[in-house]
Amino acid sequence: MPLQLLTPHSKDLGGGFTVRRLLPSAARQAVGPFVFFDHFGPITAGPADDHDVRPHPHIGLATVTYLFEGAMQHRDSTGVSQRIEPGAINWMTAGQGIVHSERTPEDLRGVARRSHGLQLWAALPAEHEETAPRFEHTPAARLPQLQDGGATLRLLIGRAHGLASPVGTLSLTLYVDYALAPGAALALPTPAEATERALYGIDAPYELVIDGNVARIEPFTLAVLPADASTVTLRSADGAAARVALIGGAPLGPRHIWWNFVSSRKERIAQAADDWEADRMGRVPGETERIPLPARRPA
Repeated sequence: MPLQLLTPHSKDLGGGFTVRRLLPSAARQAVGPFVFFDHFGPITAGPADDHDVRPHPHIGLATVTYLFEGAMQHRDSTGVSQRIEPGAINWMTAGQGIVHSERTPEDLRGVARRSHGLQLWAALPAEHEETAPRFEHTPAARLPQLQDGGATLRLLIGRAHGLASPVGTLSLTLYVDYALAPGAALALPTPAEATERALYGIDAPYELVIDGNVARIEPFTLAVLPADASTVTLRSADGAAARVALIGGAPLGPRHIWWNFVSSRKERIAQAADDWEADRMGRVPGETERIPLPARRPA
């Protein structure tokens, strides 16, 4: 099975805030449980820029937010208010339904500020799609880190490289942040159950050596590893440093995705659309705004 390369398309989230979207794509819906992959920034926002994301709903998924630069203020309908900063993992299980907003913290409004990070969605196993919503914040200091030669890795979610992340998930999930110094190389883990894996270059080209074959991967490309690969080595390219993320896990099967909703059942998507339009999904304390349902309804 060959290496599959997915390139992003640009998506404007409003206010001139554009992201690179890798999943879902026409060529592939998911990698392991991950059905959505956005890379935003790095961008410098000016004092007048408004990149706030107003209250909006989710069902049937977990959002996973990880920042390299900047900060955002998360608020949701369970009553959680949490400042998100670089290096922390923020896992929000939507389950049967949650509403949340993501805004610029008050102390950063009116000043120039940087923003850079990844936001992913993980589908939930069918038996957990209607679980109670919750938000779990894991500070950067609690995530295990390892130095391997010229590579520094942070285990964000799952088990790999002899480390275990404290982040709780509902299915086998893998998420690692690698920082490669010039000339660095390290072997990637091959967890038996994580049958799907992909790498994403954050800022620079890097190389993969897959069963002895070398592939150069450009940044902003999601490289889905062959399922039958027995050995994979990650190494820097061109004598330069590189930041690379690894995602993966056990696949959960096809999902229906419409707007902010994910489900194994089409009728559940339609019900969620009706619930949001009728204001039956809850409110974020202190918020008065909301993002309306798209004009085009799910089939």
